[in-house]
Amino acid sequence: MFRSRANEEKARTSKVTPDLSKHPRDPQAPKGRPTPKRNEAQQRRRAVTPTTDRKEASKRQREARRADMAKQRQALASGDERYLPARDKGPVRRFARDYVDSRWCLAEFFLPLAVVILVLSVIQVPGIQSIALLLWLIVIVLIIIDSAGIWFRMRKQMNERFPNEPKGGALAYGLMRTLQMRRMRLPKPQVKRGERP
Repeated sequence: MFRSRANEEKARTSKVTPDLSKHPRDPQAPKGRPTPKRNEAQQRRRAVTPTTDRKEASKRQREARRADMAKQRQALASGDERYLPARDKGPVRRFARDYVDSRWCLAEFFLPLAVVILVLSVIQVPGIQSIALLLWLIVIVLIIIDSAGIWFRMRKQMNERFPNEPKGGALAYGLMRTLQMRRMRLPKPQVKRGERP
């Protein structure tokens, strides 16, 4: 009745020997090795490479990145599929580029027209300013109509040519290309106007 609790636990543990392979280790049980000091544990966690190796590694990474960017710029100029950025890769994107590049689009002349209209609107003659405002409206409406026509025709041809290919974002990609002047487009146009892709 007045026995110590420690003696009872010793008696229990001596009777039952648990199978260590099936049961996880008790968190209160000893590890069987001394706890490492904090600075020893931190030293083990840190990378063993000295600062010169780190600098060398970052220098190599920069050089590799520069080489990749140079290949990418060259691919954007030549149209080489292997080194193009991910947004420009694939047969569907190539078709969208060629489809847009083979046509005259009103949207590609938006910037020059906008400059002309802005110059007209600056002139302090009410008649010219009202003409400039009307020109803004006409240009915007014509660009919307032209872009809608390109959208529907391009979608139809994409569905015919690539029925099983994923076409996510390819139509918007093609329409965004129409907003750039032909000389400024990247990747550079690979087809002439009037050629059919």
